[in-house]
Amino acid sequence: MKRKLFITLTVMLVIYGSSAPSQTPFPSQAPLPPPAKEKPPETNSQDQQNPKPLIIKTNMVSVTVTVSDRNRRFVTGLTKENFEVYDDNVKQEVALFATQDSPLTLGIVYDVSGSMNPLSTQSFRALKGLFEYSHSDDEYFVVSFSDRAKLIQDFTSLPENILNKAVFIKPKGSTALFDAIYLALEKVKEGRHEKKALLIISDGEENSSRYSFGELRKALRETDAQLYAIGLGLGGSLPHITETSGGLTFFPQEYGEVGDIYTRIALMLRNQYVVGFYPTDEGSSIRWHKLRIKVNAPKQLGKLTLFYRNGYESSQQDIANKK
Repeated sequence: MKRKLFITLTVMLVIYGSSAPSQTPFPSQAPLPPPAKEKPPETNSQDQQNPKPLIIKTNMVSVTVTVSDRNRRFVTGLTKENFEVYDDNVKQEVALFATQDSPLTLGIVYDVSGSMNPLSTQSFRALKGLFEYSHSDDEYFVVSFSDRAKLIQDFTSLPENILNKAVFIKPKGSTALFDAIYLALEKVKEGRHEKKALLIISDGEENSSRYSFGELRKALRETDAQLYAIGLGLGGSLPHITETSGGLTFFPQEYGEVGDIYTRIALMLRNQYVVGFYPTDEGSSIRWHKLRIKVNAPKQLGKLTLFYRNGYESSQQDIANKK
């Protein structure tokens, strides 16, 4: 959901009067007598010294929404009029609506702990299903983790740079899942594209992180990135992590499904809606805002399922400005 989920922009315009330029008479004309002096209108000297500024504020909240039908197909072709947005149960006016398929910054969080053996290399190579639907301008990075998290591939737009990393993977050690996601959340902020996401490939085990789940959840509430996961195994805390960001966790029933799931995630990232609004409750000092989005679609589409971030957090500066 640019950036930040909300931006405060204050523009102060102070307009002062200026005297009109003097006029010079034509040479063939006699100079006209000076006009009678008029008494200038009375002004308040205090107003001249301290003119009142015009303040314009913009606090847009944007939310990325994925819509699917009962057959798990992505629903496209919806319009602004199909969406309703509620901020703490107060209906908002939709001010921004976009469906463009824009380039993506994608961070891949890859589990190379001992519990992933022997699926690690195979699942990583299956990423080619994801890259087949990528933009040429997409950028990627990779964070791998076992007992420690580390950046093994900085930003690149070449999928082969990612796939070649599989050659050097040797699963071993314990699992610092939360640390790896936290590191990736910090790294994705440096991405050059507005649209950001993380893809986690893991069995969901966690036994070696410095960060707690509570600390990770706080970071998830503050990020613009959506998280998706391939759960190889029971999945552990992966569903809770991805749902917080408005993403999904997929559980392949067998290895052959992994490539298809990568393709599905790629298509999901290409078929999303962006809905934005200006919060009407400007005087609120609430830090966390609950979001609810409804879609009023044609009945022939049947029951639809929406995936989106369920809330947003006001910054300390926003709260200070409202006091």
